[in-house]
Amino acid sequence: MSEKPYNVLFLCTGNSARSLMAEVMLNHLGRGCFTAYSAGSHPTGTVHPLTRETLRHLHLPVVGLRSKSWEEFARPDAPQLDFVFTVCDDAVGEVCPVWPGKPMTAHWGVEDPAAFQGPEEEKRQRFRQVALLLRRRLELFISLPIATLDRLTIQVKLQAIGQG
Repeated sequence: MSEKPYNVLFLCTGNSARSLMAEVMLNHLGRGCFTAYSAGSHPTGTVHPLTRETLRHLHLPVVGLRSKSWEEFARPDAPQLDFVFTVCDDAVGEVCPVWPGKPMTAHWGVEDPAAFQGPEEEKRQRFRQVALLLRRRLELFISLPIATLDRLTIQVKLQAIGQG
């Protein structure tokens, strides 16, 4: 374990669902070893109502949750990032800002539950499925002995988490 928490940024386009769920879950699961943030390249400015509902269903906090631009994390006063993960296929192809801290990056693409068109109960189910997939990936991530691994090994493991 590092002396300071590892700073992790989750990116997607709208920052209304997946990246926010990952932020909240890692802050909860990481128990002080990680500080998670989320942002979007084109943020919607709102948190999807089913994101809040899903997080509450998992007994996770939603107070202070907001949709924000990735520009907040590219400023000189932004946290020094250790890891940046894209969680949507659209964001992975975009030209990202230069992140403070020269973070390791990986793509952990998951379905956008907010884009699903269908009955409300099926939408809820999609949000819960995405949350569970993100949780599994985050559990694998926090179980890595990061402090004892070299950068190349970490990078390989991060990519494998996103593909698994």
